[in-house]
Amino acid sequence: MSDSNRRNFLAGAALFAATTTAMLTSRATEAGDPSFMNNVPDPALSGKELPTFKFALEKSEGKVIGKSSGKEATVLQLPISKGIAGVSMRLEPGAMRELHWHATAAEWAFVVEGRVRTTVIDPQGNAETNDFGPGDVWYFPRGHGHMLESLGNESAHFILIFDNGYFSEFGTFSISDWIGHTPKPLLAKNFGVPASAFDGFPKDEVYFARGAVPPEQPASPLQGRKLPPQTHKYEMLEQPPHKIFKGGREWRVDSSRFPISKTVTGVILDLEPGALRELHWHPNADEWQYVIEGDISVTMFGSHGRYRTETMEMGDVGYIPQGYGHSIENIGKKPCRILIGFNSGTYEAIDLSQWFAGNPTDVLATNFSKPASLFEKFPKQDVFISSSGE
Repeated sequence: MSDSNRRNFLAGAALFAATTTAMLTSRATEAGDPSFMNNVPDPALSGKELPTFKFALEKSEGKVIGKSSGKEATVLQLPISKGIAGVSMRLEPGAMRELHWHATAAEWAFVVEGRVRTTVIDPQGNAETNDFGPGDVWYFPRGHGHMLESLGNESAHFILIFDNGYFSEFGTFSISDWIGHTPKPLLAKNFGVPASAFDGFPKDEVYFARGAVPPEQPASPLQGRKLPPQTHKYEMLEQPPHKIFKGGREWRVDSSRFPISKTVTGVILDLEPGALRELHWHPNADEWQYVIEGDISVTMFGSHGRYRTETMEMGDVGYIPQGYGHSIENIGKKPCRILIGFNSGTYEAIDLSQWFAGNPTDVLATNFSKPASLFEKFPKQDVFISSSGE
C-alpha cells in the first residue's frame, strides 16, 4: 500500500470509527444509558420548561381480555420516565398471566387487592412458588421466567414496577408465542415427545390464560422441590413502618431487607390530610409514584428557575428524575397512600430540612442575606413529614 493510499485508508477508518461512536452514543443516550447521562442533556428535560411528570394510568385503555387487564406507563405514555416503567394489572378469578420473561427489565410488584400465586425459575434451574396477599411484594430478576395467577373467587389487583422506562409489558417473551411459532418437529425433538403432542396448542400469544380457580395448596413442580437460595417474596406491610410521624408513616424495603431486590427499592407512604413529605431529592435513583388512594400535590424543581406542580388522584402515576427536587402533599380531606418505586436496590435521600440543619447559621445567613438568628428557629434535625404549615 502506498503512503497516499495508507493515509486515505487511515483517514477513512478514523472517520468511520468517529461516526460509529457518535451513532452508538446517540442511540445509548436515547435509550437512557446512564453512562451518558452526565455528558448529554436529556431532551425531555433540557427545555426552558419542565415537561409533565404525570400520567392518568387507570384512565388509559391498556390491554383487556375478558375481565383481566394490563395498563402500562412507559416512555411512550410518559416521555420523562426513561428509568422506570409501571403496569397496573388485574386478574379475574381463574386467570393467569402466562409463563413469560422480561429480557430488558427486572420486575417488582406490590399487591393492592386479592391474592396472587407466582412461580419463578432462575438460571440454575431452581423454582419457587409463593402466594401473595395485599401488602406483599415480589421481585423477579431480569430474564427469570415466571407466571402470575389469581387465587380464590375475587379478582386480584397489583402494581408492577420495572427498572427500565423503555420496557413494555406488551413486548414480553411469552411461552405460547414461542411454542406457537416453533415447528412441531423441532418441539418434538426438544421435549422427546411425539409432534402430535403439540396439536391444538395456541398459535399466537395467549397473554392472559383462563381456567379453573387454582387449588389452595400449590402442587409440586414436575422436577420436585428445588428452591433458590433467596426468596422472591417479602411481606412488606406485615413489618413495622420504617418511619412514623404525626402526619404520616412510611414502609420501605430495599436490598438490605429483601436481598434479591438488587435494582428496585419500594416505599409505601401514608399521609394524613394536609401532611407533607418534605422537599427532598434522591442522589442515586429515579422515583416512580402510583396513587393508591387520595389526592396529592407533587412539586418538582429542575434548576434554572424551572418548577412544576402536578395534582394527582387515585390511579395516577408520577415520575421524578434522579437528583430533581420534589415534594408530596396530601391536599384531600382523607388520608392518602402512595406506592413509590426507585430504580436502585439502595435507598438514598437528602431532605431540605436535613441540609439546612447540617450547616452553621452563619453560612445560612450569608447564603440568604438574612440574620443568623432567623435560622436558630429552623429545625435542628430532619423533618421528613410535616403536618404543619407554620
